[in-house]
Amino acid sequence: MALIGPLTHSGYSQTTADTTQNRAAKPVEKKYQAKAPKTQPLGVVAFGPSKQTTIRWLGFAGFFVNSRGTTFMIDPVLEGFDMPVLIDFPIAPKAVPKLDAVLVTHADNDHFSVPTNQNLKGVTNAYHSTIYVDSLMQNLGLPAFGHTIGDSFQVGPVRVKLTPADHAYQNAYPGMSKRRFKNEDACGFWIQTPDGTIWAPGDSRLTPGHLSMPTPDAIFFDFSDSEWHFTFEGAVKVANAYPNTPLLLCHWGSVDAPDFNPFNGDPARLAKAIVNPGRIKVLAPGEPFMLKPLKKSK
Repeated sequence: MALIGPLTHSGYSQTTADTTQNRAAKPVEKKYQAKAPKTQPLGVVAFGPSKQTTIRWLGFAGFFVNSRGTTFMIDPVLEGFDMPVLIDFPIAPKAVPKLDAVLVTHADNDHFSVPTNQNLKGVTNAYHSTIYVDSLMQNLGLPAFGHTIGDSFQVGPVRVKLTPADHAYQNAYPGMSKRRFKNEDACGFWIQTPDGTIWAPGDSRLTPGHLSMPTPDAIFFDFSDSEWHFTFEGAVKVANAYPNTPLLLCHWGSVDAPDFNPFNGDPARLAKAIVNPGRIKVLAPGEPFMLKPLKKSK
């Protein structure tokens, strides 16, 4: 697991045609993105029996969890994204041997990847999401279940509860969609495993509820500086509300889009802004993280 030290950056350049009278070349403008560490391929053994709960980042906002042999993915994007990517995917969907479930927070294609989920269909027992995303899954013929915010369901010994999100950004842009979106179309997940609790907030603007959850044992942590996400300052507030919880970074270092804030978090900047920065986990795609319960005050 890489911490803050060995971050890598990829440079991107663009040139603008010179329009000055002397036609001298303009300086190349370099743009940088923090890039995820080198991918660690995900083998079949990762899906087998286990006596613990192991989490692996998949890139983007996706994670794979093996909790004592129960396997599930959250928001997997493993192929077919419509923008250039900076990472190698840790596993191809057709190489996945089995999944007890796929959990999807909302319908954006960097969370609900149609190609990925279609190619996982044959090895996945069930798909879970909001009522709206369930309707999209049903249209694809996936074995899907829709839930309202606050509902819970079981995946083997793992109990999952849908948490609120505020991500109905489509309504702010006339013409983007004919549908009027609701906040309950998106969600987060509160995941209780035998070895600790994981909070996957999903994409959301910051709300007071995000700062008053029970203390989780790990957070799938989106720290991108986007107005329809926590924003960077909001992410710092979330991190500091749970000062001992490991932060498994996501929604960064995966997409080649240096001008697009939702994909451009920089772990080094985050480390300078939060309390207890040693809990930041800069995982490589496919790299294992063992979930352990925090020692919580009574």
